Amino acid sequence: MTLLYNLGIAAYSCLIKLVAPFNNKAKLLSEGRKRTAQRLKELKFEGKVVWIHAASLGEFEQGRPIIEKIKEHHPEYKVVLTFFSPSGYEVRKNFDLADEVLYMPSDTKRHAREFIEAIAPEKVFFIKYEFWYHFLCELKSKQIPVFGVSMIFRKEQSFFKSYGAWFRKMLRAFEKFYVQDEVSGDLLKGIGVSNYAVAGDTRFDRVRDISRESKDFDLVKKFVGESDKVIVAGSTWAPDEDVLINYIQSVNEEVKLIIAPHEIHSEHIQQIEAKLKVPYFRYTSPVSEPESARVLIVNTIGMLSAIYKYGQVAYIGGGFGVGIHNTLEAATYGMPVVFGPKYSKFKEARDLIGLHGGFSIDGANEFNAYIENMWSDEALLKTTSDKSKAYVDKMCGATAQIMREVFD
Repeated sequence: MTLLYNLGIAAYSCLIKLVAPFNNKAKLLSEGRKRTAQRLKELKFEGKVVWIHAASLGEFEQGRPIIEKIKEHHPEYKVVLTFFSPSGYEVRKNFDLADEVLYMPSDTKRHAREFIEAIAPEKVFFIKYEFWYHFLCELKSKQIPVFGVSMIFRKEQSFFKSYGAWFRKMLRAFEKFYVQDEVSGDLLKGIGVSNYAVAGDTRFDRVRDISRESKDFDLVKKFVGESDKVIVAGSTWAPDEDVLINYIQSVNEEVKLIIAPHEIHSEHIQQIEAKLKVPYFRYTSPVSEPESARVLIVNTIGMLSAIYKYGQVAYIGGGFGVGIHNTLEAATYGMPVVFGPKYSKFKEARDLIGLHGGFSIDGANEFNAYIENMWSDEALLKTTSDKSKAYVDKMCGATAQIMREVFD
């Protein structure tokens, strides 16, 4: 099995080099790994080192609370942050709380040995789904503790199959797993792995911190005015926008809509505007009386997580495409979270629906009925909002538990 794995790693590395001249992502990965190899020859850390590995941006957001707490409470540690994906590395290569940001080398025995010798970590954190055979074996042989953060397991994974003995070797390299849910814990227990804790997802700590530190936006405040019927729609695509616009143009003037599209280039913004028959304006082109408008189009990035606080109901885009976007940023403010039908791959969405803090709609008619029901029943709106907020509050605390058990 190790031979097959090595062949697979070698074939993937060769493929990356072959397609690099024609594919930008492959080019970034190939060149990034070369720079990492050179940088490893130059590295000389003084003091203790923590290595945190995230596949891409989503996993980075789960590792970020750990990095922040290390720097806050244990500044004696240097932090090495690695990414597998260029989409993570290129966005966070200048992350100021990391002392070094690198690409994860390909998983060969030689690369694992050279990398670990170069950075000499005292503690290692792998985020969510990351399992690299040679790196884990090398860390285990050097008795360097590896902790799995915000990990989630599914019964379909090879670890839990009759042929999974080789894959289970990787699990034995971990000092402890901090898993997101009881299902993951039960799966590990079923194969004799007991070194786990059901801690939740560190992303919940991250979104709670973001909400507590969120900026105020005077223009958004003026737009909202005295209205207590505001829908904030985040990361929307055209099918989402059709549902939202259909609704806002069919109801009374008390209801307002804030749309923060996933794509904010001028062509897409113009497409939204062409559909609107009610007063609107772009955030970057404010009007003299914003409170008289019905729709605010947020055509800039970096505001969405703070803007949710101005609404009573959140709509999360993507559910009519490949899948919904981040539901937690809205739920942390305590508001019903609505999204399209393609949500099954997202645990938070499933949880919110199960707790009646979230709702999935199939189209405009169902959305209209749901929203009108919220506005007409204040007790229902409050109950749904409370359940959404309680879900986030209950799931917070993973970061504190990990820091307490690993560092104190």
